[in-house]
Amino acid sequence: MADQKDLPHDSGPAGGWGSMKGISQIFGETWPAGGGVRSLAKMNKPKGVMCVSCAWPKPANYSAFEFCENGAKATMWELTKARCTPAFWQDDAHTVTALRDWKDHDLEKTGRLTHPLRYNAETDRYVAVSWEDAFAAIGTTLQSIDREAAVFYASGHAGLEASYLYALLARTYGNNNLPQSSNMCHETTSVGLTKVIGSPVGTIVWDDLAETDAFFFFGQNPGTNSPRFLHPMKDLKDRGGKIITFNPVIEQGLVSFVDPQSPTAMLTGKETRISDQYHQLKAGGDVAAILGLCKCVVEADDAAKAAGKAEVIDHGFVKQHTTGFDEFIDSCRDASWAEIEQESGLTEAALREAGDVYIAAEKVIGVYGMGLTQHTHGALNIAMLVNLLLLRGNIGRPGAGCCPVRGHSNVQGQRTVGIAEKVKLVPLDKLKALFDFDPPTKDGMNIVEAVEGLFAGKVRAFVSLGGNLVRAVPDQKRMEAAWAAQDLTVMVSTKLNRSHLFPARQAYILPCLGRFERDEQATGNQSITTEDSFSMISASIGHTAPVSGMVRSELAIVTGIAKAAVAPAAGLKWDEWTANYALVRDLIEHTYPDDFRDYNARMYEAGGFYRGNGAHERIWKTPEGRAVFTTPGQLNSLGFQDAPGRYRLITMRSNDQFNTTIYGYSDRLRGLEGSRDIVLMSPEDIEERGFRDGQIVALVTDVDDGQDRRLGGLTLTAYKLPRGTIASYYPECNVLVPIGHHDQLSKTPASKSVPVRVEAG
Repeated sequence: MADQKDLPHDSGPAGGWGSMKGISQIFGETWPAGGGVRSLAKMNKPKGVMCVSCAWPKPANYSAFEFCENGAKATMWELTKARCTPAFWQDDAHTVTALRDWKDHDLEKTGRLTHPLRYNAETDRYVAVSWEDAFAAIGTTLQSIDREAAVFYASGHAGLEASYLYALLARTYGNNNLPQSSNMCHETTSVGLTKVIGSPVGTIVWDDLAETDAFFFFGQNPGTNSPRFLHPMKDLKDRGGKIITFNPVIEQGLVSFVDPQSPTAMLTGKETRISDQYHQLKAGGDVAAILGLCKCVVEADDAAKAAGKAEVIDHGFVKQHTTGFDEFIDSCRDASWAEIEQESGLTEAALREAGDVYIAAEKVIGVYGMGLTQHTHGALNIAMLVNLLLLRGNIGRPGAGCCPVRGHSNVQGQRTVGIAEKVKLVPLDKLKALFDFDPPTKDGMNIVEAVEGLFAGKVRAFVSLGGNLVRAVPDQKRMEAAWAAQDLTVMVSTKLNRSHLFPARQAYILPCLGRFERDEQATGNQSITTEDSFSMISASIGHTAPVSGMVRSELAIVTGIAKAAVAPAAGLKWDEWTANYALVRDLIEHTYPDDFRDYNARMYEAGGFYRGNGAHERIWKTPEGRAVFTTPGQLNSLGFQDAPGRYRLITMRSNDQFNTTIYGYSDRLRGLEGSRDIVLMSPEDIEERGFRDGQIVALVTDVDDGQDRRLGGLTLTAYKLPRGTIASYYPECNVLVPIGHHDQLSKTPASKSVPVRVEAG
């Protein structure tokens, strides 16, 4: 494992005073309105507010401060005093075209949106519009176009109640065009895990974290993306457990941690060393690395049998619960260590060292993030991790399992309640019975298909329930032009973002409440619910004053559009549902009775209530009725070959960022400050190319499809990376990712292995 002092840009441990400083900097940037401290005190607790940042679970035995640096930043950012009123657009410098030169950070710093807005093409500005006029115009346009030409996108923020009605809006309108933000991150999980274990989500529950003997991390960065995970990791180390990490980039949250909730640690600077082994494999090298671990297990099992010792593989579990074992074991035996070393970028000795830990641990949890999902063969990455876990029965028992870490607060839950483009995932028969209509039976568009439809001019209207889609998707420059060519764009938003700056012929920005704000409807202040990464459902109830009397809840905006765009019917009680969200939860329970039993009665349980997971109980909902071993057809997850001058680009987030929201320009945990216009490269690769540290370079996509994709003005920065792997920031690098460069099964963009060239200037 590389020591911290060897890092070219060492910045010290995650957590500690650095975390406190990061929070204070955001406080100074945004100056939150009154109630900010109170909001933090209520976060992730019963009758409080579930964090608007990541989907990390909320423990039943919560601490006094149950939030992390990222959660605090997201809270302060939402509770800002700054307001973007209609007067903003009256400034001579504030045309839509002029604002395209602004940074993402500066757009959001204008503050919370206070009024519904309509784009005026004559003045190139947004102007205030009444809710009634906005809904009427949106409804008229949606009714006038072909039903297949409209798309209803959802980010991972809106609660289960609004999400359920949003899916109902799309289907009563006439299509299943319901792409969602998981299409860009963890759809590979949904498809890949379903194929091999019959569950679209992770298999562990909160108590498993306290019982495991080891975490095996792949492509996940808790220091930046899920800092509350650092506490269970520290607890594991305190009780003598092991953490083995595979990641091309050394991330400080996986190196060391100072617990900010420990007075002793804060006073003394006492660090917990997190990773016992840190393996910097090549981008796209996880298939070979995991195959190497599996080969270690198989060889150890063969040796044990020959010596008459206890088996290493759990053959009883394998025989009872799996299929495909013999073919996979043969592939492990046949794979050469030379091939594994070449494709992974790791040595046989390093992989054997990691394999020894896996074999010695009775209970192992496999943790992963987008470092596994965002590849052309990302689903193979996930299948390989499942192979490793299945060999020793590490799925479906206490302290063991598969743990994908989701990146948005309700991205998993929205899929659970029907925001899905695939009709097989939705109980259409129950919707028909409940609402007396014939739901469309044709699969809708996912994100890739919707963007391709935009490029082809087939998509004419886009409704976005949250998000910043123009900035978030691949092929950004092409997307900007195609987005603006539509008949209608509708953005439900809290702040300005880049998607607003490419308005369609008709464009509306509809401002919504934040999760911390009171949602007063006819029956009082409403609660909303979300689902975390461990399939737990928790309620939130806002307590701060709304930013304006003109903002509406996400649910009320959904029903407002629905009333204007969908023909009235006796079963569609949009006004009643808006008045009382408990009625919507009753509908969800009727539609998904196994997952949401006694929904309204259980939603305030500490830690949330568990909606269940078959694989957690070793119930395999696969066509085979068993968990499936997968024999790899290749030893990397790439969709291209290495070539002279071609690099594997990883896109990554900074410590001052959540998805496309840029809080500032400090990437503290990587020691990078003041700019996002950088590209990281190993010193050896810089020297080999004849470049120099600090030189200005451009990245050019190395794909021959007739499109010129280039990102210039980047400062070349020497960094400890594997040879042939480079890294730069998302979403800026989206201009380099072709829309056709995606996972083969899920169509998740392959943003963790983009073929690029590096050019001077």
